Amino acid sequence: MSFEGVPIWLVFLGTMVLVLACLRIGLLVGRRRQRNAQGKLEGPGAIVGAAMGLLAFMLAFTFNTAANRYDARKALVIEEANAIGTTWLRAGFLGDPHRGVMRALLRDYVDLRVKMTVGGIDVEDALRQTDVMHDRMWAIAEETGRLESGSITTGLFIQSLNDVIDVHLKRLTMGIRNRVVPTIWATLYLLLVVGMIMMGIQLGLSPSRHFGLELALAATFALVMVLIADLDRPQEGLVKVSQQAMLDLQTKLHKP
Repeated sequence: MSFEGVPIWLVFLGTMVLVLACLRIGLLVGRRRQRNAQGKLEGPGAIVGAAMGLLAFMLAFTFNTAANRYDARKALVIEEANAIGTTWLRAGFLGDPHRGVMRALLRDYVDLRVKMTVGGIDVEDALRQTDVMHDRMWAIAEETGRLESGSITTGLFIQSLNDVIDVHLKRLTMGIRNRVVPTIWATLYLLLVVGMIMMGIQLGLSPSRHFGLELALAATFALVMVLIADLDRPQEGLVKVSQQAMLDLQTKLHKP
């Protein structure tokens, strides 16, 4: 239950329907208990409160995890832009034709990274092209390293190129491979089902029903679930990581 491929709007509607259905089931159970009870039957408020508190704790924990990864992805965009910009500058230390070839590769590399993050290219295809460009750039670094093995400037260039490749792996891990695990999603929804059924039972023991409040409760939980899922998807949804640092670098590298 990782919600991969499930549209955000469907997560919202599905969660709302689930909450309302669980409240309805609990309401029917509570009304039946109320009819069969001898005298006044008090609702299990303490138990419901404990279940809802546990659900709130899990929601806060999951939201915090997704938010921390979102912040890490923002920091990695700046780190990658700085690493590529440094490599571009240090490529000026290389002799011809390596200088021109390397800077052309870096320019194409930035274009590919921007296109990948804005959804202009399939992710798997972009990753394959990225690996090819890494190999080509590193081949130039190896050749210049052999030709100028004692050069400090060549060593600095190789170090910065290595940083570019390392940051790519960090962004790949943080943006695509690291997600909220299915076990946590399953636990969240299991707690949601149990908590809403228990709350429905308590509502069924009361003499009146407030459908508007139930709808507001369902919408509230649905919004929280959608926000967590949105933060967990870096390339879709409403909450996206700003790529302004990479866009500024792209503009700079394409200047004459």
